[in-house]
Amino acid sequence: MKAVSSWSLHRTLGRYFGAAPAPAQRPSAADTATPRDGVPLLELPALLKEHGFDTVQLCHFHLPSRDRTYLDELRHALAESAIELDALLVDDGDLTHPDEGEAHRAWISGWVDDATTLGARRARVIAGRAAPSAEALRASAHGLAQLARDHDGISIVTENWLELTPGPREVLHILDATDGAVGLLIDTGNWSGPTKYDDLALIAARGETCHAKCHFGPEGADLDDYRRALETLRDNGYTGPLALVYDDEHVDEWTGLDIENRVVDAVFSGTR
Repeated sequence: MKAVSSWSLHRTLGRYFGAAPAPAQRPSAADTATPRDGVPLLELPALLKEHGFDTVQLCHFHLPSRDRTYLDELRHALAESAIELDALLVDDGDLTHPDEGEAHRAWISGWVDDATTLGARRARVIAGRAAPSAEALRASAHGLAQLARDHDGISIVTENWLELTPGPREVLHILDATDGAVGLLIDTGNWSGPTKYDDLALIAARGETCHAKCHFGPEGADLDDYRRALETLRDNGYTGPLALVYDDEHVDEWTGLDIENRVVDAVFSGTR
């Protein structure tokens, strides 16, 4: 399996669509980005196949339309190129919003409906934007579990990302509080510092899917960190997809993805 997140190809796609943002949410990258000419999303599946990919995760803001006819066309384009849609990434919304949490959940639920229409295996939902208090963690688990109950045909997963989940304690607390109704998408690049690998080890076996993110800079890719993070997942029970995330402009997107994929192949050789 060779997987990629559409975020890795935002320059190739060239445009964002941030229509109907979540209630009371701060502007997102999708809302503030300057559109550029790029590959239409309907042409992305064929392009992925040309580059050897068979699995994709799509950011919600890359969808130019939520019309049922367009969603059916995109599902057909994915099937025609034999590209599996591992997840729709709902990159907005706040289940822990103190005043409008239910409105945010309803907004997210609409995107989960779209993910189901597209044939996605999963929808990734942000756990929350609040500081990790006991109240916020409860609100997050309640909202995530409700989304799972409301959508039988798709797996709801959350991520070790943003304010509510700064470490494994918070991630595991939320997952446990949903009694198995909600899964986990692991991002190897969202935690840093001296405890990073120990933290990843604690959540590795709980992951259903993963953003395999390498940090790039003017000096090149931090392959030592990338390799060690991937080895940590491998050695601690992670067996799911590894969606490559290239989030930089120091090299061409496809080149960056090739660099990442060589490391993934080396680390997981014989286990994927």
